[in-house]
Amino acid sequence: MFVLGIDPGLTTTGFGVIDASGPSMVTVGVIRTHKDKPLGARLAELYADLSAIVDEFAPTAVAIERVFVNKNLQTAMSVARASGVAILVAAQAGLEVAEITPTQVKSAVCGNGAADKVQVQKMVASRLNLTGIPKPADAADALAVALSFLQTSRYHLASGGLSA
Repeated sequence: MFVLGIDPGLTTTGFGVIDASGPSMVTVGVIRTHKDKPLGARLAELYADLSAIVDEFAPTAVAIERVFVNKNLQTAMSVARASGVAILVAAQAGLEVAEITPTQVKSAVCGNGAADKVQVQKMVASRLNLTGIPKPADAADALAVALSFLQTSRYHLASGGLSA
């Protein structure tokens, strides 16, 4: 079972695919859209790139970091738009979608809902047996979202793989 984790953002969206049998990282990266392009073009680019990732890696589930209230309304709206595109891509592929709050991610990955970004990144690297912390931070965050889904979902490790 592969899980696609997404840290949504209009300018930078982090993504990470984890093989639940390890767990181990399959791929990680970011999708960037240019600030000077029109909103519709940026959302279309995000849609196309996320669709290509889903097509290539065929995840069983998608976990998306839930939009939280931000002091900057423009930032919150941009994240919400990117999140909506990610949910649409998953829904069109018939995939289970889980939205996970930042506090839930920190709690699942670090055992502490108040953990800072560096603690989360170090735990992601440790739990996935990586030689270093994935860069940029959005990519590491996406892996953390996928890990938290695996830990808190209805799936559990069994001999020979995952079962519901």
